[in-house]
Amino acid sequence: MEFFLDSANLAEIEEALKLGIIDGVTTTPTFMHKNGITDIDGAIIKLSKMVPVLMIEALGETAEEIVAEAHRLLKLGLDKKKTVFKIPVNFEGVKACKRLHNEGFLVNLHLVYNIQQAYMALTAGANYVCVLVGRMQDQGHDALSLVKQIVDVIKEYKYDCKVMFSSVRYPEHVKDALTLGAHNITLPWSIMKKLGDNHLTKLGTDQFFQHTRLMTIQVKSVISDVNPTVDINCKVTDALLKMTESGMGAVSVISKDGKLAGIFTDGDLRRQLRNLGDKISSATVGECMTPNPISVEGDALLQKAADIFNANKVDNIIVTENGLPIGMLDIQDLVKLDLLN
Repeated sequence: MEFFLDSANLAEIEEALKLGIIDGVTTTPTFMHKNGITDIDGAIIKLSKMVPVLMIEALGETAEEIVAEAHRLLKLGLDKKKTVFKIPVNFEGVKACKRLHNEGFLVNLHLVYNIQQAYMALTAGANYVCVLVGRMQDQGHDALSLVKQIVDVIKEYKYDCKVMFSSVRYPEHVKDALTLGAHNITLPWSIMKKLGDNHLTKLGTDQFFQHTRLMTIQVKSVISDVNPTVDINCKVTDALLKMTESGMGAVSVISKDGKLAGIFTDGDLRRQLRNLGDKISSATVGECMTPNPISVEGDALLQKAADIFNANKVDNIIVTENGLPIGMLDIQDLVKLDLLN
């Protein structure tokens, strides 16, 4: 099924073409007016150079006027093999279609509302028969049955013509077109953008990214440049100042020989306030810290850090290199990466 964009918005068209799956563009003077285009011929020329196939209106009240307009537009520099002229399916349109078909023009007879109109279009040599499905349904007509009828007639009598499914209102119409065997569909960019949306697809994709990051990214690559450390003999008040400056809820505690001795967290502070009361102001970090802190090597993968957080229910893990602290991993660092809930 050919895949067309129904638009005159140049930005939309450029974005849609990046998909690499667009077979062409259908447009109308109404679309151009809505997009502020005043030079219709200029816009048509520009679009013709952008898209694989361009479908444009050839307007006229008589067959002669319609044919003349098609010739005029072609002389603007359009490619006869890549330009389809859209004509309403009435007697004058059918006559114009037959003449243009005999001259090698490509024609789309549109505004088809019943199988009889479609039959006239087919016998006149139309390359496309266009059913405005959404508009028909708005008016209470069974547009889907009509699409199926035309598809069956083309197949039964071997007409060289394609059924275009147009006036698309929602993504479900695309499924309808495929199921009914339509040869072509044209839809607005607002609907086209929704075709790839699916909650389960997003969940699966997010999970793949999550697992990939857990298995490939090292802990040291996500920690902050800030590495808050304090001496084991410093006052608790000094440690609190260091915590405030770093914006973290913990500091690494270093022993006299420079080794990692413990961690002092805001949780330790609350516990010691209950135990020591006012005396905490004179207490040392060594007296209030949590010894033997949980740590992880900076070269370890994030999966290991995630396992530690899940197993120990802590908020901070000290990141080390050769036994010395090089930073602090906060549980929120992994939450921000969607690696923990």
